[in-house]
Amino acid sequence: MRFRTRLMLVLLTVVIVSQLATGVAFLRATQDDILAKGAQRLEVGANVLQQLLGSRGEQLRDNVAILADDFGFKSAVSTQDTETLYSVLANHGDRAKADMVLLSSLDGHVLASSHHAQNSPMPFPQLLARARQEGTAVSVVIAEGQPYEFALLPVRAPNLIGWVGMGFLINEAVTEEINALTGLEISVVNYRDNGEISYLASSHQEQLARQLMSGSGEELMKGEYSSTSQMTPDAEYLSYASPLYADDTNQTYALLQLSRNELLGAYRSLQWQLLGIVALILLFTLLVAMWSARSMSKPLIELANAARRIGQGQHITRLSIGQERSETGLLASTLLSMQEDIIQREAVLHHQSRHDLLTDLPNRISAQEDISLSIQRGEPFTLLRLAINNFRDINDTFGYALGDHLLATLANRLQHLPAPENKAYRLDGDELLLLVKQSSSSVAWRTQLFGILNQPIDLDKSPITPSLSAGETNYPEHGDSPQLLLRRADIALDMARRHRHAHQHYLEGQDEHHLRQLTLIRDLQEAVGNGELWMAYQPKVDIHTGLVHQCEALMRWRHPSLGFVPPDEFIGLAERSGNIRMLSQWMLTHVCAQIQAWQQRGYHLSVAVNLSASDVMDPQLATHLADLLKRYQLTPDQLSLEVTESAVMQDVDAAMTTLLELTQLGLRIAIDDYGTGYSSLAQIKRLPVDELKIDKSFVLALDTQQDDFTIVRSTIEMGHSLGLRLVAEGVENRASAELLSTLGCDYLQGYWIAKSMPAEELTGWLDNFAPLVLPLPALSPMRI
Repeated sequence: MRFRTRLMLVLLTVVIVSQLATGVAFLRATQDDILAKGAQRLEVGANVLQQLLGSRGEQLRDNVAILADDFGFKSAVSTQDTETLYSVLANHGDRAKADMVLLSSLDGHVLASSHHAQNSPMPFPQLLARARQEGTAVSVVIAEGQPYEFALLPVRAPNLIGWVGMGFLINEAVTEEINALTGLEISVVNYRDNGEISYLASSHQEQLARQLMSGSGEELMKGEYSSTSQMTPDAEYLSYASPLYADDTNQTYALLQLSRNELLGAYRSLQWQLLGIVALILLFTLLVAMWSARSMSKPLIELANAARRIGQGQHITRLSIGQERSETGLLASTLLSMQEDIIQREAVLHHQSRHDLLTDLPNRISAQEDISLSIQRGEPFTLLRLAINNFRDINDTFGYALGDHLLATLANRLQHLPAPENKAYRLDGDELLLLVKQSSSSVAWRTQLFGILNQPIDLDKSPITPSLSAGETNYPEHGDSPQLLLRRADIALDMARRHRHAHQHYLEGQDEHHLRQLTLIRDLQEAVGNGELWMAYQPKVDIHTGLVHQCEALMRWRHPSLGFVPPDEFIGLAERSGNIRMLSQWMLTHVCAQIQAWQQRGYHLSVAVNLSASDVMDPQLATHLADLLKRYQLTPDQLSLEVTESAVMQDVDAAMTTLLELTQLGLRIAIDDYGTGYSSLAQIKRLPVDELKIDKSFVLALDTQQDDFTIVRSTIEMGHSLGLRLVAEGVENRASAELLSTLGCDYLQGYWIAKSMPAEELTGWLDNFAPLVLPLPALSPMRI
């Protein structure tokens, strides 16, 4: 919803709610006031009724007094002349227009009456008792279910000889008179004790009057209208009841009513007037709201459009919105100020996103952009990817702060190199890049470059001469994309560092080798699950018996697209990529399962497996091997482990801990490729090993090379002096085998005996193998 619409709706809502609240409160107060005034009118009408009845009661009293003083009447009472009494009562009643006349004896029996039988009990005992007490009595009485206003006076001659009374029926004449005087509807009604109406006189039409009295009878008899004015159940009349008479069998009320339509007539007129006023106010408010919303939203819309243009990168120089000191003017100036801040911050962020924070050299993103631009221009150029040799050792020795100082110093030197034109970048870590505006680098220029970069740098008051290696690619000779040129420069740099050269050009085919390595690393993780790996086994011959009781397990990989992958290639990649532990666990599980299978077929062989440097450092290796031996029900002498000198020498203490745990399991440990590493006899002596495997490089030409013969002989003698068994691998001919047997070597392994073969072929080979007969050693080896 637009701001203008929301603002207009808010203003209208506020006005409508306030007007409705005000109007409802005003109308309610007016209605309450009108009802209060109506209640006052009803109370006034009740007072008028009482005054009218009082006035008529006085007239009755006067007329009865005249009758009581009449001499002839007194004589008739004294003589109890019935005919005369009836005649006199009738005459006086007619002259007074009374509806009822009555003469009672002193003992309360009717002597003569227009409505009662002679000698019947006094019909109005309460009135009689009051007259005896007060001398006279005027009150409303009920005769035959009808209300009368009745006056009762004594007859004296001169003593009290009787009681005479006259009464007027409270009829429509009374209600019409009250209606004429007050404008109120009045009804006089008498209810029997069963709730039925015995008499009704009303200013209403008779049918309506009976309907109203029947609907309000219960409320009347409970006295609900007597204390205060109330609306009838149908909410048509405001009613007030004045009780006229009540005893055990009759209840008489004068019910005064005011019509709701009459009462609220002026109120309805006021409602329409108020509604008209509210409608005019709302119309006016709508116009004001539309004008206000438009005047307030217009500058905001312009500001929103300006903000959108700024977000799209457009530059706005001026916004003419309101006065400068107004809120919108302040917002406009703030928006312009924010635009300048954004421009500055974007410039900073853009610089930071394309520059290294430490050296302030352009980073990899900038390098790729500049290389792409040079390619688009078709300008030949050279990329030199530089790396600091032994940078990790520098950090470990001098600390990272001084390592950062080294990088910053080299970056500064690269930025101030002499011609040709060049630009330096920092790619990551210790790698830098130099883009040179020439097709290739000359030897003289590179000599000058390394001479500048390799100048000593003072690190913590210790001069350090940095050593750098560089990999070079040329455009367009070595590629036509930034990614390809950078990758090939990285390959060339890797070759330079491996061969410890200062400089290496990219050579054709290196990229394919690199891609092959990436493919092998990627597919190695799935090789186990896809069944591409398998184990080959190469037998070992015991010189003393000529029999085969041991073999070495060798892992093989047949790639689905690359074919056979040499172990030396994928094992090294597995170590570098962190997958070697996965391969070792698969190999150990597979070999243990194979030993169990051979054992079940009657072949009792011990198998040696090769462990990597990661395996030797694994603190869980012993636990894993113990679980495998238990799972496949193998004894420790059925499995031996071979580790290389280089693996052990990486961390002798950690290797010692692992090898001791393996020895405690009863497993035999052999040092593989002995003589090619950096171990000393003292270090070998510390390790819990059982065998030394003489590297095949010393065995292959043993029968023709005197130096190799001397090395092998001394190795066998030293090994035996330490109580170790000696295994010679790489036995290619009988002559070498006989020499090794003469020197006292314990086991022989090589192609002359058998090549490595799958497990299913090994059993057939064993069935056809004839024990070797070799010359015994000249001296028995010394055992400890």
